[in-house]
Amino acid sequence: MFTNPVQIERYSRQISLFGTHGQEKLFAAKILVIGAGGLGSPASFYLAAAGVGQIGIVDSDKIDLSNLQRQILHGTNDLNRCKVESAREKLNALNPDVKIFPYNERATADNIKDIIRDYDFILDCTDNFETKFLINDACIELRKPFAHAGILHYGGQLMTCLPFQSACYRCVFDEPPPIELFGREGIFNVVAGVIGTLQAAEALKYFLGVGELLTDYLLTFDALTMTFRKVKISRNKNCKACVEVN
Repeated sequence: MFTNPVQIERYSRQISLFGTHGQEKLFAAKILVIGAGGLGSPASFYLAAAGVGQIGIVDSDKIDLSNLQRQILHGTNDLNRCKVESAREKLNALNPDVKIFPYNERATADNIKDIIRDYDFILDCTDNFETKFLINDACIELRKPFAHAGILHYGGQLMTCLPFQSACYRCVFDEPPPIELFGREGIFNVVAGVIGTLQAAEALKYFLGVGELLTDYLLTFDALTMTFRKVKISRNKNCKACVEVN
């Protein structure tokens, strides 16, 4: 039973919404954030603040100066540190209730299934198509619900997938575009905050069982016009990832 008075005060604004039973669901949740950069920063901050019991952070990079424009988990004093260690420090400082598990490695075909196996919900906060398809396919195979997000220039997009129940990332995009089409692209920093926060919202709603998830929809955001669009999507019966074999 959720009776700790300090915790009751910390989460009082949430408990007033969904009760101690809902808060206990978040304490029991295990969420994996793949990418500790622009999207992973706001997403993991809000997950930790909400009292998610276990948060895994996957990233092999070290912090450089160009990251600090949008990757709010990290500061100037963190330059050249491993992103996952910086993330663990900041998240534990925010909320010592939460157990943070850093994975200082790149998600690859060799390790992705072992990393995601013990988690209940996955956030794809990565910045490259190869890893996004890798995450999608592993989550489908292991039947792990996940939220995809991507940002570029002044916009971003988001969708949630419940494997074999709703459209997956590959249903929509099929294959990565040629790598030569994308160089070192610019990003309006606040777009990362908007989309990463919405990813966290999807994960929290999943565990609380409230509202409607972004399943079978792609949500797009344009910061220049301050417009959101929900685009209806459907499962592709020929999808290479989530086609069901009888």
